Amino acid sequence: MKFLIDHADMEQIKRIYAIYPVDGVTTNPSILAAGTKQPYEALREIRAFIGADADLHVQAVANTVAGICADADRIRAEVGEQTYIKVPATTVGLAAMKKLKKKGARITATAIYAPLQAFLAAKAGADFVAPYVNRMDNLGVNGIQMTKTMQDILDKNRLKTQILAASFKNSQQVLELCEYGIGAATIAPDVIDGLIRNDCVEQAVCAFVKDFESLCGKGVTMKDAH
Repeated sequence: MKFLIDHADMEQIKRIYAIYPVDGVTTNPSILAAGTKQPYEALREIRAFIGADADLHVQAVANTVAGICADADRIRAEVGEQTYIKVPATTVGLAAMKKLKKKGARITATAIYAPLQAFLAAKAGADFVAPYVNRMDNLGVNGIQMTKTMQDILDKNRLKTQILAASFKNSQQVLELCEYGIGAATIAPDVIDGLIRNDCVEQAVCAFVKDFESLCGKGVTMKDAH
């Protein structure tokens, strides 16, 4: 499973990259709007930091087929042709995906709330489909189960499109989809930190240090021990 950061703040991205095995970054118009930089300034900084080979997903904002394709052309020119263009899985979006695929663009179908959306986006050429896990939960739909159904549909129809699950609120949601073998998950920084946070781990590490220092002295590590 690919592991991406759902954020555009460079301080957070650098911090997470320094700790975790990250495969890339996803953004959307709301994430970019939460920052202080203009969109392409922020996106160029992200691309320069993560490198040309890392996954970067950027959303088209226009709401016509021609507009989405024009947005995609500009995004690819500014931050690399390998950038995934996020396109909402609407009727307009599906038509745009078909045109973009013919131009060789990488496509992520976004705003996925239903299995048939994912299926149609995959048929239209999407490389990834991005279901909103927790947002589905908030609508009274089991987001985890719905995402698993999407994965089953893709597999049984032998479609190469992968799931890029988004909108997580807790580690359990990530765990269940990781266990199911989905293609990728994009996760906000606070949820990423929660994936490994565990008081029992901290207590165990502190106990190891305390026991070692009782033998060798305060502040002594294996570098200094006799």
